Amino acid sequence: MSNVGHHLLSGASSGFAATLILQPFDLLKTRLQKDDTFRSRASVVRVARGIVASDGFKGLWSGSTASLIRNVPGIAMYMTALSRVRFAMANSPYFAAVRAAAPSENSSTLPRLSTTGNLVAGATTRVGVGFLLNPFSVLKARYESNMYTYPSFSTALVSLVRAGPSELFRGFAASSLRDAPYAGLFVVFYESIKQELSRLAPSNSSANFAVVHSFSAAAAGAVATMVTHPFDVIKTKIQVRREEPYHGLVMTVRTIWKQRGISGFLDGASLRLSRKVASSAIGWAVYEGLLILVNSNGRV
Repeated sequence: MSNVGHHLLSGASSGFAATLILQPFDLLKTRLQKDDTFRSRASVVRVARGIVASDGFKGLWSGSTASLIRNVPGIAMYMTALSRVRFAMANSPYFAAVRAAAPSENSSTLPRLSTTGNLVAGATTRVGVGFLLNPFSVLKARYESNMYTYPSFSTALVSLVRAGPSELFRGFAASSLRDAPYAGLFVVFYESIKQELSRLAPSNSSANFAVVHSFSAAAAGAVATMVTHPFDVIKTKIQVRREEPYHGLVMTVRTIWKQRGISGFLDGASLRLSRKVASSAIGWAVYEGLLILVNSNGRV
């Protein structure tokens, strides 16, 4: 069993790389989702131009500090917890994969599970970590929305804590409805695609390894993202809007439907899809790559 410290370091590294590179996608998505007005296809370009005009290109990385504080430990905790849960479930006859036609030994550092095992492991782990880090998710969304002004991140956190549990865990229900199916479906598709690609192109070189893991994660991220995107819109509305119509999950759903119909639940879908595909490809390739590197050096 791999050392927990190696998983934490690998997860943190993948989270740092993906967050820093892809922050503009998160920023633009949040800016689009916070409003209620109709958007044409050119809205993304207009919003981006507006940010650059007022703050320069560095403005596209607004909220990076909050994103890094949320995502680096969050991804490290998620990937580490996921590996621990999967190792535990691999010893169960209910979740262990059938021992047949195993892929190349270098294709993964993680144990194989059944489809049900992968679904349960991904969903439960993601929701658990999401609960612990929900306050930072709220601050991340508010920094990106440009609707709140905080003198510093520490001040913002203190104000949120003082507001009580209702603010600390604002949007958690919507986040869980998004994260549980997303993480479960992602792990299922990621492992399935990776196993098939490993049979076709064994990971016997760094290049093959990177292609297999990046493509598998990108494809899995695309499927899981589109299935769960409506809950991402709902979560953003709840976390950044203060008006009465956005207090609570059911009320927010009714408000979006009344104002925009089905299209309101798809705001920012292309941005989130692009971000998730890229972050999955980068994050999981870095994560498993570092673990395999440690394994190959005999330190795990």
